[in-house]
Amino acid sequence: MAPYSGRPMSRSSHPTRMFGPETAVIVGAVVRGRSAGEATDSLDELVQLARTAGARVVGRISQTVSSLNPSTYIGAGKVKEVASVVAAKKVDLVIVDDDLSPVQIRNLENALWFKLLDRSCLILDIFARRAKTAVAKTQVELAQLEYLRTRLTRQWTHLSRQQGGIGTRGPGETQIETDRRLIGRRMVTLRQRLDKIDRQRTTQRRGRAHLVRVALVGYTNAGKSTLLNGLAGAAAAAEDRLFATLDATTRIATVGAGARVLLSDTVGFIRKLPHNLIESFKSTLDEVRQSDYLLHVVNAHHPRFTDQISVVNETLQTMGVLDKPSMLVFNKIDVLEANALRAVKREYAGAAFISALRNIGMDDLGHRLQAFIERDHVEGVAIVPVSEGETIALIRRLSKVLDEEIVYAEAEGGRTCLARLRYRVSRARASDLASHVAPYVKFGPES
Repeated sequence: MAPYSGRPMSRSSHPTRMFGPETAVIVGAVVRGRSAGEATDSLDELVQLARTAGARVVGRISQTVSSLNPSTYIGAGKVKEVASVVAAKKVDLVIVDDDLSPVQIRNLENALWFKLLDRSCLILDIFARRAKTAVAKTQVELAQLEYLRTRLTRQWTHLSRQQGGIGTRGPGETQIETDRRLIGRRMVTLRQRLDKIDRQRTTQRRGRAHLVRVALVGYTNAGKSTLLNGLAGAAAAAEDRLFATLDATTRIATVGAGARVLLSDTVGFIRKLPHNLIESFKSTLDEVRQSDYLLHVVNAHHPRFTDQISVVNETLQTMGVLDKPSMLVFNKIDVLEANALRAVKREYAGAAFISALRNIGMDDLGHRLQAFIERDHVEGVAIVPVSEGETIALIRRLSKVLDEEIVYAEAEGGRTCLARLRYRVSRARASDLASHVAPYVKFGPES
C-alpha cells in the first residue's frame, strides 16, 4: 500500500491490497444510557464479524455520545481521530457498528477517503460468502438489493459536475431512477423464486405433518448445528464461528423413549439484525414459524448470555412466534466452571444443560423434550364414514393415530361403515384439526 501523503486520496487512486487479508478499524458510538457491557459485547461481536468476513482488525475506536450525529454518526473530532488512525496504520477499510444513512455514508467517505462498511453491509458480505445453496444465494441477493436500493445516490457522485439548464436536465437522477427500476425488477423476480420455493417446501411438509416439528433457535454460534447432529445423527456443518448456518437443515430424530420428531436448524440471530434480512430469509425462518415447539439454545459460557437470550426473544417477537411453547437449552457447559454452572442451574431450574460437542446431558435432553411435548398433547376420537377418504387422510397427517378400527352404525337406508380413529395431537394443532373435520364427522375427546 502506498504511503499516506498527508492529503486526501481520490477514490480512484485508493490502493488495493494484493496479498493477505484486508486490515480494518472498528468504530462504534455508545449512546448514553446503554450499559457498558452491552456496548463492549457489540464491538467484540463486530470484531468477530470482521474476522469472519476475512479482515484483520488492527484497531477499535468508540465514542460516548448523547445521540448519534445525523451527519457523521460520530462527532467531528472523533472523525479526525479515525482518519489519523487509518492513515497511520495504513488501514484498508473502516467498519461501523451501526447502520448508516446515505448521508452519513457520504460524509464519512468524504472525510476518510477509505472504504467504509456499516454493520448491515458487513453481515450481508458474510452471508454472500457463506451462501452455498440456491435458496441461500437467492435470499442473500434479495437482501443485498434491498440494502443497495436506498443507497444508490452515493454511487453517482461523479454526475454532480453536470450543470443545470436547458439540455442538461436531470441526467444523474435519470441514471439513479434507471438503476432503481432495474433493482426493483430483479427483486420481483427473486421474490417470485422464493415464493415458488415456499410452495415446494409446503408440499414437502405435508408428507411429514404427522411428526411434531421442533425448531432450534438461538444466538449465532450457540451450537445449534452441533446439537442437531447429536440428536438426529445429521452431518450439518458446525463451526465455531458466526453464521455457520444460513440454510434450514431438517432431520428426523428419535428422542427420549422412542418419540420421533422433526428437528430444524435455522440461521442464528444477532444484535441489530437488519429487518430486511429477516424478511429476505422468510423461507428459511418459516421453519420457525411452522414449528410446534422451540428449543432455545444458549451459549452458557458467554459472559452475558442473558443479553443474548433477550436479543433472541426480541427477534422471535418480531417474527410473531414468541408465544410458541419453548424450552431453554444451555449448551457448552463443559467449558463452564463448576460454581458458575451451579448458579445458572439455580436461576434456570426448568432448563436443560448439555454439551452437544461432548455428548453431555443429551439423553436427559431427549427425555425432557419428549415429556415437554407430551404434556402439551391431547387425545381425541374421530368417527368418520369410510367414504370420506380425504378426511381420514387429513387426520392421519395432522395427528398421530394411536389405534383405528372399523365400526358399523344404523342409519337411514341401512348400515353405515365407519372408521373410528383414536388420535393424539398437540394443542396448537387441535383447533386446526377440528376446524377441518368438524363439518363432516362426530369429533371430540373420548369419554
